[in-house]
Amino acid sequence: MLTEIQRSLLADRLEAAERMREPIPPLIETYPQLTAADAYEIQLHNIRRRASPTVGHKVGLSSLAMQQMMGVNEPDYGHLLADMRLDEDVPVDAERYCYPRVEIEVAFILGADLPGEDCTEQDVLAATRAFAPSIELIDSRILDWRISIVDTIADNASSAGFVVGAARVAPADIEIKTIDAMLTRNGEVVAQGRSDAVLGNPVTAVAWLARTVARFGVRLHAGHVILPGACARAVDVAPGDKFHATFTGLGSVSLSFQEAS
Repeated sequence: MLTEIQRSLLADRLEAAERMREPIPPLIETYPQLTAADAYEIQLHNIRRRASPTVGHKVGLSSLAMQQMMGVNEPDYGHLLADMRLDEDVPVDAERYCYPRVEIEVAFILGADLPGEDCTEQDVLAATRAFAPSIELIDSRILDWRISIVDTIADNASSAGFVVGAARVAPADIEIKTIDAMLTRNGEVVAQGRSDAVLGNPVTAVAWLARTVARFGVRLHAGHVILPGACARAVDVAPGDKFHATFTGLGSVSLSFQEAS
């Protein structure tokens, strides 16, 4: 475990790396004793000092393959802030980020607050107003994406932005575990997957999230957007790229990036 002073120092380094777009070496290299609990406190330190309100959360490392790669047996999470919300009609400046990538996800729009440490999958379905198509923009403030699990947790689970499409489908009207998803970049298919790539069921990921954040005094509230994890691999972004994601039974969503300056 780190001291409060050490956690604050690492939070400052990550904040500066994001603000200046100057990635830093992995935190674990300087502080090998850094734990997941430390990393979540570092994440919260930076979230609390940002002026933008929390509008949701995201789950990362939600596939078995990613967990095995990281040497962990559970996902991680990050916060989604209002200033991270992107618009389908407004191209994003890729040069604002260090190493931007995009992922396709089935978003949950909550219509009621979720319980905390005793949250079940049934609670998640009852509280979900609708599912929606989404693209998450991820980024790492850690040099060359050389992340360990504690690096990505401290770095707000590599969160950077998100866009949610217009479609809204009630949980009763679609089978959440069998939604096929496809992502194109500049008209070419670059990723394909299915919603059950997320822990076998995205609902499982959201229930895990509600229980886990409760340990840090965080709750998932009505109106929040929850991104449960990616249906397919992450895809690198370059200036000028145009992405379009389609989801069977759930519609589509797009995200474009400005040409290089």
